[in-house]
Amino acid sequence: MAFETISVIGLGYIGLPTAAVFASRKIKVIGVDVNQSAVDIINEGKIHIVEPDLDMVVHAAVMEGYLRATTTPEPADAFLIAVPTPFKGENHEPDLKYIEAASKSISTVLKKGDLVILESTSPVGATEQMAEWLAEARTDLTFPQQAGEESDIRIAHCPERVLPGKVLEELVSNDRVIGGMTPKCTELASQLYKTFVKGECVGTNARTAEMAKLTENSCRDVQIAFANELSIICDKLDIDVWELISLANRHPRINILQPGPGVGGHCIAVDPWFIVSKTPTEARLIRTAREVNDNKPSWVLEKVKIAISDFLQENPEKTTRDINISCYGLAFKQDIDDLRESPAVDIVKKIINMHSGNVFTVEPNIMELPRDLEGAKLVILQKACEKSDIHLLLVDHKEFKSVKPKTGLIIDTKGIWR
Repeated sequence: MAFETISVIGLGYIGLPTAAVFASRKIKVIGVDVNQSAVDIINEGKIHIVEPDLDMVVHAAVMEGYLRATTTPEPADAFLIAVPTPFKGENHEPDLKYIEAASKSISTVLKKGDLVILESTSPVGATEQMAEWLAEARTDLTFPQQAGEESDIRIAHCPERVLPGKVLEELVSNDRVIGGMTPKCTELASQLYKTFVKGECVGTNARTAEMAKLTENSCRDVQIAFANELSIICDKLDIDVWELISLANRHPRINILQPGPGVGGHCIAVDPWFIVSKTPTEARLIRTAREVNDNKPSWVLEKVKIAISDFLQENPEKTTRDINISCYGLAFKQDIDDLRESPAVDIVKKIINMHSGNVFTVEPNIMELPRDLEGAKLVILQKACEKSDIHLLLVDHKEFKSVKPKTGLIIDTKGIWR
């Protein structure tokens, strides 16, 4: 099948690069997003997120007429849904409301022969649920759960597997796991991705494809939890955890990851809970790892409280209000602007609430603080280093690696100022 027009629903950190890569192959792409501001920015040939080289690819695609953004779905040959999958409340229950909304929005323009692919990282069964929503909205068409290989609409799941900061490169070079609701669905979806994917397109079924992404991130989460728990143990035993890990990693079959202030992003910090939600009794190790990583920010806050107490003991003439605290980094990982599910943001929020003095933040990848951090001040690196009494390193951005505060107490959660 020749795909003349592709529609990407959701123009965020995954959807926009995906749309741009398809458009760079001279395929007409219609991007759809509910954010009118994002739509306007993209139609000007600009981008509303930070990702290396994406601005050039989007600009060329828009100027050449292969990429256009809108808030309303239009007919296409294939629809890729790349919307968020957050939690409901505090119990880590997956919320599929954005997938449901996207499904219902494209249902009005579906026609026989169309392909619908869910790219959003989702709990097992989400692709089948999406197919049910589409079937309810379009009773005049048949879907794989009804007609199998003879369905009017083909449906598949293909999770993204890219690293922020290298999205364009990895979209092309990484293997893709493609799970159709039937073998023909898998085949058609693979054909679409082979338009630009140089890695292997590996076929499976929808449920296995969903679980593959969750498994990858859960494995990573367990490994990080080991490092984070080790850092807490080493702190109690007065051992340099980074030196210890370096020594242990000299063993040919050991590769311990680096500890930090927690785990962030919309993948590793979220996906393991999708497994737990479906199999709460069986997913014991996965749940424990998630709890270890979720609790690491609280441990960091305790270190800040101890630092405040130590400073006041050393400077009895001062009060808590006199103490300036600088927090270095807000993104969920180094050298990006993405604050989603960031443990650094969570830590800074709590410092603002508990500390009566100034709280400075240094985040070189953003221009202004989000609303929930308005109690802090966004400052340049030099000012933070010079004006603060306590320095809390939360993210190992490249800008921080060559500059270390010369005065004040240092809490280094990433080990670059040791």
